[in-house]
Amino acid sequence: MNYHTLMAASASIRMFTGVDRYDAAVVLGSGLGSYATAFNDGVEIKFVDIPGFPIPKVAGHSGSVVAAPLGNKNVLLFSGRVHAYEGWEMDEIVFGVRTAVACGAKRIMLTNAAGGINPAYAPGDLVMISDHLNLTGRNPLVGANDDRLGPRFPDMSEVYSADLRAQLADTFRESGLVPHEGVYAAFLGPTYETPAEVQMAKTLGADLVGMSTVPEAIAIRHMGAEVVGVSLVTNLAAGISPTPLSHDEVTETAARARATFTNVLDRFLPTLIDSPID
Repeated sequence: MNYHTLMAASASIRMFTGVDRYDAAVVLGSGLGSYATAFNDGVEIKFVDIPGFPIPKVAGHSGSVVAAPLGNKNVLLFSGRVHAYEGWEMDEIVFGVRTAVACGAKRIMLTNAAGGINPAYAPGDLVMISDHLNLTGRNPLVGANDDRLGPRFPDMSEVYSADLRAQLADTFRESGLVPHEGVYAAFLGPTYETPAEVQMAKTLGADLVGMSTVPEAIAIRHMGAEVVGVSLVTNLAAGISPTPLSHDEVTETAARARATFTNVLDRFLPTLIDSPID
């Protein structure tokens, strides 16, 4: 991670928006990026205009960040992310969330589209991430450590904040949703998992499978910020689903669930911004 490029990116966002500090950030996963456009008083900045930012190559990830006021606080909403299967290096994959933390954000909400392993989940359900399995074979902290960003050996015993999850569970209930919670297993992709791989992940304790989020969560915790994660179950995982998997199914389910997801975000964002930090 080039520290100076990271600082230049955070300075660029401040310059574009005239805001010196951001309190929280949200990364919007596959098919969910349009939520950021709901902020009429927000300032949209294309990734291409921010130093060091990689540009998404996957449908459903537009590649921009919206900086928006929320009460007397400020939030960054990332519409899209990049993935390892596109050919990006780990430093590039986590560059966006590291920039958010460098802009002052102490709490980051990560969202994604995921396959459901747990039989309690149905397509369209929202599931809080309680923990993860990194099955990608990659880690964004490999290589020389920059002590200005975080420690060489960061603790990962609570990657996803228990306090934020409890508050998010209350939001689920207020929205009439079951507060599902589960373990997210990250695979490299871009192929969907085989039935045998899904069974392996299930045996290891996974409830969800996907191709993102975990590198970002590791990098955020490395920098000392808090993480809360939500998966939108867009399909049943291979071997559980009776039909072949497709990206079209992912985006179509995300579109159908957008109203539910938007309601949860609208209710939870003020909490995310105002939650006390230990």
